[in-house]
Amino acid sequence: LWRSEDAGTSWRPAGEGIPHAEVMSVAVSRAERVGDYGVLWAGSEPSAVFRSEDGGQTWVGRPALRDLPSAPTWSFPPRPWTHHVRWIAPDPVVPERLFVGIELGGVMRSLDGGRSWEDRKPHSQHDAHTLAVHPLAPGRVYEAAGGGYAESLDGGVTWRRVDRGLEHHYLWSLAVDPADPDTMIVSAAGSPWEAHNSSTAESTIYRRSGNGPWEEVREGLPSPRGKRVAVVTANEGEPRVFYATRNAEIYHSADAGVTWERLSITWPDGYHPPAVHAMVVAEN
Repeated sequence: LWRSEDAGTSWRPAGEGIPHAEVMSVAVSRAERVGDYGVLWAGSEPSAVFRSEDGGQTWVGRPALRDLPSAPTWSFPPRPWTHHVRWIAPDPVVPERLFVGIELGGVMRSLDGGRSWEDRKPHSQHDAHTLAVHPLAPGRVYEAAGGGYAESLDGGVTWRRVDRGLEHHYLWSLAVDPADPDTMIVSAAGSPWEAHNSSTAESTIYRRSGNGPWEEVREGLPSPRGKRVAVVTANEGEPRVFYATRNAEIYHSADAGVTWERLSITWPDGYHPPAVHAMVVAEN
C-alpha cells in the first residue's frame, strides 16, 4: 500500500501495521472521522482487514474477520490455497457499519468498526466482486458477483437476488447513479474466462432502473466480442453520468447509462495501457 500527500505527484509506502504485501482493496469512510482524517480501511490477501485513523500512517488489524464460521470455506479459484478482501464498503450514513466482500467467500458485515463480524447472509452472493452503498439510500447495499446480482435494503440484515433480464451472470463491476439510487449499471460476461482471458474475451454492460429488469446496453459501445469485462464507475458530482472501460478505451454516458460515447484520451508517449482493473473519476 502506498500513500501520497500531494495529489499523486509523489508516493511513499504507507505506515506500518499491514503485514501482507498483497493489498487488494482500500476505502475511506465518509461517516466516520477521527480528527482531520476519514477512517481508512485496507483489505489484503490472505483475507484480512486493517483500519487507520491517521491517514495511513499507522494501521490496526481487525482479526475477528477470520473467526467467522464460513472462513474455512473461503477460496479464490485461480489460487485455491488463498482468498482476499476484494472490496470494502464503509456505510455512508451509519458510523462503524462496514461491509467487505471476500473473493471467494461472500459479504461480511461489522457494526462496530471491524471489532466483530457477522457471517454471510442467505441470498447474498458468495463470489463477491464489487459492493456499493449510496448516501441517498440509507441501508441499501449493492453486490455484483460471480453468480449474479444481490442487494440488501435493510443494512445487510437480509438480502435478495435480482437477476431478471440478465443473460450473463458473471458480474464484475458495478456503479450507481449519484442522483438516483434506483439506477445502476454492471459489467457482465458469461464466465470468468470470457471476462478476463484475452483470447476468449466477450463481455457486455447491463442497466437497471427502478423495479424494472436488467437491460443490456449497446448504443455507442463496441461489440462485446474481444472485450474484457469493463470497469464501470460514477462520480458523485455528476448526476446521471457513468464511465466505463473497454480494454484501454474509456466511454462516457450522460443519460444514466442508456447511450455511450468514446472519450478522446491521449496517453503519454510510449505508454500502452494494459487491461484496466480499477478507475476513479474525480471532480476537476
